Amino acid sequence: QVQLVESGGGLVQAGGSLRLSCAASGRTISTYGVAWFRQAPGKEREFVAANAWIGGATYYTDSVKGRFTISRDNAKNTLYLQMNSLKREDTAMYYCAARAAGDIDYGGPTPSQMDYWGQGTQVTVSS
Repeated sequence: QVQLVESGGGLVQAGGSLRLSCAASGRTISTYGVAWFRQAPGKEREFVAANAWIGGATYYTDSVKGRFTISRDNAKNTLYLQMNSLKREDTAMYYCAARAAGDIDYGGPTPSQMDYWGQGTQVTVSS
């Protein structure tokens, strides 16, 4: 079993930056595909960014390309999401997730493909 705990969310003005962290415990995630998702009130959970463990490919949803960067530190067993140039529409609960059964599919995963989830961290962007 893998436990994931997110941190780093908060309130930020539009144009600002935040870095989310996702600390994993229980097992190493170095051989897991990992991803960030987000869910705004009244909306479905959506894919944001992912990192495959085989080859290290990264994928982003179109709305965050060029602004968000996913990375991982295997020595710390931690996943990150650097978010720059934040917009009001980025406001959501952000979740990290890991996939043990297989790697990240080309283009990014769907929520149902992920095996482990964190509890989420709230990101609120004000104008």
